[in-house]
Amino acid sequence: MNLAITGATSGIGEQALKALLKNFDQIFVLARNESKSNALISSFSEIDQKKCIFIELNLADMDSVAEAANVIQTKTDHLDVLINNAGGIFKEKEITKDGFEMSISANHLGHFLLTNKLMPLLLRSKIAKVINVSSEAHRMAKVDFNDLNYQKSTFSSFGSYANVKLFNILFSKSLVEKFGPQGLKSYALHPGVVKTNFAKESAGVFSFLWKLAGPFMITAEQGAQTTIYLAKTAIDAKHNGAYFKKSKPTTPSKSANSKNMREKLWLKSEELLKKWM
Repeated sequence: MNLAITGATSGIGEQALKALLKNFDQIFVLARNESKSNALISSFSEIDQKKCIFIELNLADMDSVAEAANVIQTKTDHLDVLINNAGGIFKEKEITKDGFEMSISANHLGHFLLTNKLMPLLLRSKIAKVINVSSEAHRMAKVDFNDLNYQKSTFSSFGSYANVKLFNILFSKSLVEKFGPQGLKSYALHPGVVKTNFAKESAGVFSFLWKLAGPFMITAEQGAQTTIYLAKTAIDAKHNGAYFKKSKPTTPSKSANSKNMREKLWLKSEELLKKWM
């Protein structure tokens, strides 16, 4: 079986990769930093090293995303599981070279493009899964589909993050609607409040609360458990498109279940990415 995972060089992505080595025959490690990726891969056993292939991927650069998908297509004729794990929270508003606000690029648009580009490979698999790492922060989302790049409204580090974590769930549900009849399974998940370097770029109230929560945080290894569970377990068909927490389906926010919002997000994402789609 083949796996592709983004953001596997640290945190829960690294722990998920390590745990899933024994379950897959070929693993595409998609990341920006080649030396860091190769150092991680070289720490594995000789057998597991041979399974792993580094693919350069920068989610803030859509040319890089499209190229990564193209490279994977030259190396395999199918893909069984895609884990869209990479992401982050950004302290200041930053616009990528493609004209997108960094948070929506790194947490949603990059994965939207990657997943769509890899869909032909996924649909050739008998198990075909897409797993999107979201967050309970999605419950605080306040989305303006007419201003996703914060050209008019004031940028908020946590507000932007909450929005894109909602997008992860909406995207998962849309994938099931569009490709479920062809055999695709898609899930979103909350990993828990994990003690990593993830929020070092955050500011304001969120940064304060993150530090306050320190003693109650779980390890990256614990935070990876739901990702690992979804990647290697056959999930009941009735939970296709579900949002998981502690390896169990749970009810997300009302917005996350909104058909209107997921349709708007899909159309807006296609519009923004039409140059690369």
